[in-house]
Amino acid sequence: MLDPIIQFIQNIFSAIGRGIGYVIAWILFPFMSAGRWYASRGFILKGIVGLIVAFLVVAYGFFIYQTQVWHGFDPDYPAKYKFEERKLAAGAALPGEDAAAPKKCQRSAIVDVAIELIDNEINQNDWISSSPLYKMGLFGIDWDNTPWLDNKASFQRGVNQTVRRTTVELVEALARVRGTSGINRTLQTARENMQYSESAWYINFSPFGFPPTTQSTYRRAIEDLRKFNTELETCQATFDGRADNLLEFVDRIANDLGSTSAILTERSKNYNAGWFDLRADDRFWFAFGQLYGYYGILSAARVDFAPTVGEKNLSALWGTMLVRFRDALRIQPAIISNGREDGWIMPNHLSTQGFYLLNARTSLLEIRDVLDR
Repeated sequence: MLDPIIQFIQNIFSAIGRGIGYVIAWILFPFMSAGRWYASRGFILKGIVGLIVAFLVVAYGFFIYQTQVWHGFDPDYPAKYKFEERKLAAGAALPGEDAAAPKKCQRSAIVDVAIELIDNEINQNDWISSSPLYKMGLFGIDWDNTPWLDNKASFQRGVNQTVRRTTVELVEALARVRGTSGINRTLQTARENMQYSESAWYINFSPFGFPPTTQSTYRRAIEDLRKFNTELETCQATFDGRADNLLEFVDRIANDLGSTSAILTERSKNYNAGWFDLRADDRFWFAFGQLYGYYGILSAARVDFAPTVGEKNLSALWGTMLVRFRDALRIQPAIISNGREDGWIMPNHLSTQGFYLLNARTSLLEIRDVLDR
């Protein structure tokens, strides 16, 4: 009596086995064909093809290493600056015992953090977005449209967005006196360099040319920012730590995070493929990079604008805001899932991250409102 049932189950598993076999055969067919072709060639051609294959294996092995090993990644990186030991705001004159000695001023903590953020992604790590193998994609498919090897690139672009925003604000407001003084040329050059393409390599095919690479251009931005801080230390540059400048700076960051929140929300609402949403990881790690960068920038802003923070009684609010940024950086899933918000099998990491991002943004808006009074 059970024989038909047993036979039915056997047929199901047999069909599944045949299906898996067909899939494996389809995957292996190009390699088997290439192997037969290779075996029938002459010694010289075999040597040339072998060298090409060996080169590709080494190149992709190194590319995988570049994308999977994150040097210097530390969500608690602001702690090493020991900002609590700084007693003066950026640009303030440092006390000196020798009246005849050259005057010294406090360097900008914001600029110090911006320098390290760029340096870590350009010099301590490889800049993935301009890598030829990244630009080539997987058999012509953009790596961003695959579930592999693109998280670091998205994170780096998120960090880069924070530095770009910071250099813009330094040029337009923070390093000027009420907009009446001239633009600091050193910072202007740094801003221009930071706005450079994120995907430039030695050779460009559309249009064809030999442009400066992203890495070399961003390294020049590092030099410009260091030069500005040197000018600030020798009291030859300005850092205007007024309340309205801080208000505008905080507001611009809040708007930046608001745009990212909208991107997360759109992806979360309209795509519920769970583990199989191939663009969810790009959105997640870009936002993570922004939160990572702004966590350091805002930690530095607290000391650069110390008199304003104290005068407006913002210390508690500022501390809460930084805690919320740090909380957002705790979310580091191994695989990003964009499931339904009420799902119980596939989580929705975009909604989770969006929640923490909006918490941090709400704190920024509270600080802005206090500054606006």
